[in-house]
Amino acid sequence: MTAPSVPTVQEKAGPNLPAPLPSEITSVQPGGGWCVQIEMAWGRLRRWYLKRFRPGYVRRMAELRRGSTDGAPHEILDPRDLKYCRNLVQCDWAPEDDPFRWRERVPFARWGLAELVLMGGPLALLTALGVFLALWQSAWWWLAVVGTGSPLALLVWFFRDPPRRVPQEPGLWVSPADGKVVEIARLEHDPFLGGPAVRVSIFLSIFNVHVNRAPCAARPVVFRYQRGDFLNAMRPESAQRNENLWIGLEATEPPYGRLALRVIAGAIARRIVCVLRPGEELCRGQKFGMIKLGSRTELILPDREDLELLVQVGSKVRAGSSPIARWQLKGEGL
Repeated sequence: MTAPSVPTVQEKAGPNLPAPLPSEITSVQPGGGWCVQIEMAWGRLRRWYLKRFRPGYVRRMAELRRGSTDGAPHEILDPRDLKYCRNLVQCDWAPEDDPFRWRERVPFARWGLAELVLMGGPLALLTALGVFLALWQSAWWWLAVVGTGSPLALLVWFFRDPPRRVPQEPGLWVSPADGKVVEIARLEHDPFLGGPAVRVSIFLSIFNVHVNRAPCAARPVVFRYQRGDFLNAMRPESAQRNENLWIGLEATEPPYGRLALRVIAGAIARRIVCVLRPGEELCRGQKFGMIKLGSRTELILPDREDLELLVQVGSKVRAGSSPIARWQLKGEGL
């Protein structure tokens, strides 16, 4: 299974006409998963409870809601209902009207909270039970504590979402992912960029932060989602054969122009999350999704004389804070 080599109808959309999401993207996590199914079932129960027992709250949230809910796969009663369908609708709440805004301050990726509860909860209970038995029964129970506590610690570490200081230097584009640069390839022609390009590939191990961030101020104009295999993300062919999401962007800050991102699932990471709406404005370093567990992210930039790459193969980078490339800007233009 290979990626298209020629522009699609979506890629030919004009600069002011972002293409709609392709039909295969039916949620912010198009690959699905059992955690999503459980959370969606909980959402149906929660909405039934709110309509039955808290009608005043439902009316108030409807009055505060901004924009249209057209395209939503279910009712949108409060901001929690946007978690898996934000990219399908054009509605939201002002920050001061969102009673669940505090979740953005939790030091874990919001898109991984369900996994933390559903997988981490049982592990935490088993670990606590093991500690109790080790203290009051036999020291051999410490082996069980290690057996359940180790994956619990890894799970918590994986879904962490630390704050990042985003550099504001003009003409600077930052890394879209944490990890190690494993490939820098020169492309003779990229159909979306319309000319020569350079592709920077970043491998994310299970120990890296897996939240993706925008490399520059930009607006997404084209999306392409491809189901596929789950090869080790260190292998170059994983970019074409693995499940991946390709995003075409138009920069809204100098040096402007087009760039692209490809978020690729790995042998362990099999779920890609992207909450972007076509045409919405992104700030440099803004979070837009994540990959759930070792994976690969590619940044495709126009290859021009005024481009200066700031990384090399083997470089360690952090999303939103590590510079990837710099353009030599002249005055207001390039």
